[in-house]
Amino acid sequence: MVINDTIWQNDDIAQHYLTGVRGAIPLAAEQLDVMLRVVHAAPAIVTNILDLGCGDGILGQLLLDHYPQAKATFIDFSEPMLKSAQIRLADYTGRISIMNVDYSQQDWTYHFPHGNVSQFDVIVSGFSIHHQPDKRKQELYAEIFNLLTPGGIFVNIEHVASHTSWGKQLFDEAFIDSIVADQRRSGSVQSREEIIQRLFNTDDQYANILAPVEDQCDWLREIGFVNVDCYLKFFELAVFAGIKP
Repeated sequence: MVINDTIWQNDDIAQHYLTGVRGAIPLAAEQLDVMLRVVHAAPAIVTNILDLGCGDGILGQLLLDHYPQAKATFIDFSEPMLKSAQIRLADYTGRISIMNVDYSQQDWTYHFPHGNVSQFDVIVSGFSIHHQPDKRKQELYAEIFNLLTPGGIFVNIEHVASHTSWGKQLFDEAFIDSIVADQRRSGSVQSREEIIQRLFNTDDQYANILAPVEDQCDWLREIGFVNVDCYLKFFELAVFAGIKP
């Protein structure tokens, strides 16, 4: 088994996720729509964005397109992901900063010019934080709170835990169906069984440390976030958010 802090340095795993999994995530467009809606409704004027565990930068890019006055910082610790982000964001020169930062380390905020003080109006993360142990998730949410300006919003598009094995089975079936359909549209001749083997028998599966969305929303409230809610949920996929008063 490849340990959690090295699997995303593997280019094959990173590219499999970007090209073979993420585009097939159920309700992907709806997740992005919800993100934009809650960001638009938040009190802060959007001038400074952080895409946390950015992958290829799709979330931050969408926000830059909707807020042309804004700048964005993209951080990830995976070199393959950061290379993909540099390609995706090549036309945003002057508005972006792409940084190799590992937010599993508690000193990660000191990579920013102003350290751990309020400096971002929007912080987003997509399918990234669930790789952290629950204790680190809670610490990270507090660090995110400190980085936000008053009125700023944190939005997490995330893979969360089912409460029962039955719920997990329902999600797995829906996810497989979506990937199979996406593969068929792209002309792949892989069988359903081959797709299942590729999806569930790779090292990145061992890196998932899932927590129920209800627990994570409670953690945000305890930290001090307001208007905390799960704004979209499809089995184990959730979009939840909170605002710094």
